[in-house]
Amino acid sequence: MLTLPKTIDNDVAMTDVTFGFDTALTIATETIDRLHSTAHSHHRIVVVEVMGHNAGWLALGAGLAGGADVILIPEIRYDLERVAQAVIERRQAGSTFSIIAVSEGALSQKQADTLDKWKTRKKNAAEGEALRKATSKFEQALNKQAEHTHRLARNLEELTRLESRVTILGHVQRGGVPSPGDRVLATRLGSACARYINEGIHGVMVAARGEGTEPVPLEEVAGKRKTVPLDHPWINTARSLGISLGD
Repeated sequence: MLTLPKTIDNDVAMTDVTFGFDTALTIATETIDRLHSTAHSHHRIVVVEVMGHNAGWLALGAGLAGGADVILIPEIRYDLERVAQAVIERRQAGSTFSIIAVSEGALSQKQADTLDKWKTRKKNAAEGEALRKATSKFEQALNKQAEHTHRLARNLEELTRLESRVTILGHVQRGGVPSPGDRVLATRLGSACARYINEGIHGVMVAARGEGTEPVPLEEVAGKRKTVPLDHPWINTARSLGISLGD
């Protein structure tokens, strides 16, 4: 058995990049580009929800490329007051709008604490009423997480007194014409896969390594997720540009 790293989330462990990511990144970036006109014309906060599950690669990359003013990702728990302050400071500096790119898995520190609390209680609860209550509370916390982008926009309106709008890209990021970068990557990995099969290599994932490839044993990949390191160059670049990450 051989596998290839395919996902728009770019969260497969042990590979530099996954194919599908570049295409989704392009779509998300183009959307943010288009939203600048509306945000500027109507003096609004525009909150753009980007996919990515529990990894922030898509939101971070699209936010950087598209010129977002705030980027919220799962790896960094944000403080709502600091996000609002970043918007207010832009307003005071003469900017009449703000673009906020938020990953679907992003959470405030308060939301994360609540979710962790009930997850732990559910895990430790015995059978009966205690387990039922913990399970119910955990499911309620998950449901709130699912609608967090709309709630974030409402909260920012209250804190900043600026009109907010939400754009959720959803599955539009998963379709469309593959980018040239993804086509080259998929072709490169696919040809390497054929070569490994011919060589009798199996039980591996064909990982991208620079301009080359490497067969990685599946047991080193399964059950792992590649998230954005807090010292990643993209994060350092965002901070150096004055983009708020909510912390």
